Amino acid sequence: MLCTRDHQPAPAKSAPSPGILKKFAYLLSARWVRDGLQTVFLIYLARVSSTTYGEFMLALGLGSILAFVADFGLNLPLVSFLSQKERDPGEALSQVALIKGAILLLSLAGVLGFVQWQDYAPPLKRLMLLLGAGMGLEALANTFFVALQVQNRQDLQGKIKALAAGAGFGYGLLALSLGAPPLAVALFKLIESGINLGGAAYTGLSLSRGRLQWPALRRLGAVLRLGLVFGAIEVAGVTYNKANLFFLQRYAGTEGVAQYSVSWQMVDGVSILVSNVLLGSILYPLFVHLWETDRAQVSRLAQNTARWLLAVALLVMFTLCIESDRLIPLIYGPKYPQAVWLQRYLVPAVVFAFFYNLAAFLIISMRLARLLLVFCLVALGLNLLCCLLLIPQAPLLGGALAIVVTKGAVALMTVSYCQRRLGLIPWPALKQLGGAVLGGGLLYAVSNHFLPREVAEILAMAPTIALAWHWWRRDRRAHSEQ
Repeated sequence: MLCTRDHQPAPAKSAPSPGILKKFAYLLSARWVRDGLQTVFLIYLARVSSTTYGEFMLALGLGSILAFVADFGLNLPLVSFLSQKERDPGEALSQVALIKGAILLLSLAGVLGFVQWQDYAPPLKRLMLLLGAGMGLEALANTFFVALQVQNRQDLQGKIKALAAGAGFGYGLLALSLGAPPLAVALFKLIESGINLGGAAYTGLSLSRGRLQWPALRRLGAVLRLGLVFGAIEVAGVTYNKANLFFLQRYAGTEGVAQYSVSWQMVDGVSILVSNVLLGSILYPLFVHLWETDRAQVSRLAQNTARWLLAVALLVMFTLCIESDRLIPLIYGPKYPQAVWLQRYLVPAVVFAFFYNLAAFLIISMRLARLLLVFCLVALGLNLLCCLLLIPQAPLLGGALAIVVTKGAVALMTVSYCQRRLGLIPWPALKQLGGAVLGGGLLYAVSNHFLPREVAEILAMAPTIALAWHWWRRDRRAHSEQ
């Protein structure tokens, strides 16, 4: 899923600097507090009760859709508004916050109607509304975080988010350890979002020297139209990523949602990390800048990125597939036997997600967001069709196939377009990787019969790792010669 909520970079004005890996490591370290606490919380929740875990994952899935609807792509035009010296930052923030607040209220009403329509049990309804409200408040907080980003105060943003995550997930972990009911545990999201909103609003308004004011109503429609395409892309993306959860709830119950969510968390976590940090926060600004100044360099950078993404994806997919019977019981406990085989069906989503996000950021850099929206809407229609046809017949397998087919289709559409425009897939590197994978497969097939399992797995990955080492040394030499 393409995500632009947490990174709204303005196009760079100077030549891109080297050291992408160093930037990646820096941004990764800035995110570890919240992501680490969230991972610990969800794993602990899964170990405490698979039923409660399934309910939370269903509610968080709906909350994700609600948060993207409330954001509605408005952070991207807000960057431009706040960068205009002649424009009052307080008015710009007020306009966007008011629109988001109105969309959030309408969305919460929609959530209430949806849970009534699905006839969920009353405790599940309350849980979904509470977590949905907490996640929806993140959209309002993101408004003021954009003001910090424009002021180049990402350090303050990181401190506020770390404090909010510590308080929210700290409360959640404490409530779980004390055996609190699910609704009391779910308050963690309101705590986290409330601190984010309060801290971001106070510091963002102070640094931008603005104050909230009632905006001119005639301007609200223009602001909403600016974010319409990006908002629709985000909503379509998060919907086709989460829709199968609601079908699973109907045909397999909360336990089925829990089994699927455990395996999907393992697979999707890697995709989100690469999309948000490496592609979105580092490479996307470079693509935007280079598309205006040196389009040949865009093609070279995209091909080099695709080569490395494919190598990493293959290694990750092999590890998640072959080690699923160890990883899932080790991390989540013995309650999720179905998740072991499910993960093996889900691993193709890793390479599909890597390449979709790369191609999507390239398409946006070319100022073809409407084309990307068409691709996402087609994928959404395909996803709903797959859910309708596959999940009633075999809920867990159908849910996995629905998301893999969808991600494969949207990756095929976006990558094919970028291949025609930029030659995204580097065929020599693809042939080299194909040979490495074939060699690794033969080594695994032979050694798996008489060597320890771990040794056979290392031998299987060795050719791909050796090829990556060769690429790294060659790229380093080429860079030093420039």
